[in-house]
Amino acid sequence: MGRQIKRIAGIAMVSTVAMFFLGCADNYQRVGEEKPARVYPQGVAEHFTLTYTETKEELQSQGSSDSRIVAILKSDRSEDYENLEFPYRTFPNGLLVEHFDEQGQKSTIRADYAIIYTRTNIVDLQGNVVLETHDGKRLETTQLYWDRSNEWIFTQQRFTFSNPEEGTVLNGQGMDFNRDFSYFIAHKTGGEMLLKEEES
Repeated sequence: MGRQIKRIAGIAMVSTVAMFFLGCADNYQRVGEEKPARVYPQGVAEHFTLTYTETKEELQSQGSSDSRIVAILKSDRSEDYENLEFPYRTFPNGLLVEHFDEQGQKSTIRADYAIIYTRTNIVDLQGNVVLETHDGKRLETTQLYWDRSNEWIFTQQRFTFSNPEEGTVLNGQGMDFNRDFSYFIAHKTGGEMLLKEEES
């Protein structure tokens, strides 16, 4: 008799909780100002290429000045939201960035998806992000931020960084570094280092 009462009480409790959750469903249909506005790009470009250049000296009203290519951005598709209060541009089909140093040496960054925030000059790279420097260093992660104004790159995600010059592979989570990896801070790390034995 006691078991049967407990069983009935348990069924009653489950039924009450189920009715509570079903009764709390949001069936309200939003209209007018409270309905979130859909955002559409003001422009879409297919087979997008954008070249950034800089001049070595200030341009004069007459004549020309030497300039160099700093970066080239390439994507199958670019969507322009520059007309919004916080302007940005997306690359839903991926992005390739080719970056050139002052000696003309090329480093590349590839990502499955990217957003460039125009006002802050920050590039948010997502998906299979792979950065390769001209001297063979390689960083792989799922998200990477590139601060173009300060030439600073950082991630809070898990990463693998390999350096063939030193024979090292570093794994970790969270990393900040400058564009050529001459200075970097890794947060949580572990890795492998190959050591060459000296001949006796």
